[in-house]
Amino acid sequence: MRASRGLATVIDLFSRRLLGYAMGARQDAELVVASLNMAAATRGGDVKGVIFHSDRGSEYVSRRFRWACRRLGVTQSMGRVGSCLDCEDDRVPFRAVA
Repeated sequence: MRASRGLATVIDLFSRRLLGYAMGARQDAELVVASLNMAAATRGGDVKGVIFHSDRGSEYVSRRFRWACRRLGVTQSMGRVGSCLDCEDDRVPFRAVA
């Protein structure tokens, strides 16, 4: 059986720049919070008013991630239930990899 691994990334949709990432044994709230914190540090800590768009995965709706967004002043935005096209931009950098 192959081990599952998680990768969480934060990409600026305007510049397509990778601002933060985290890798771990699982795709969970701890992983996405770590990538968000790295992205905030990359931007010098000034992320108040930034919009973070994601799907409705459990790691993004978790209390831990919502609290991290509030602490940093980041506004969460999520796609509609059942609409994969709302997060189309999430997969753009990985099309060549997938």
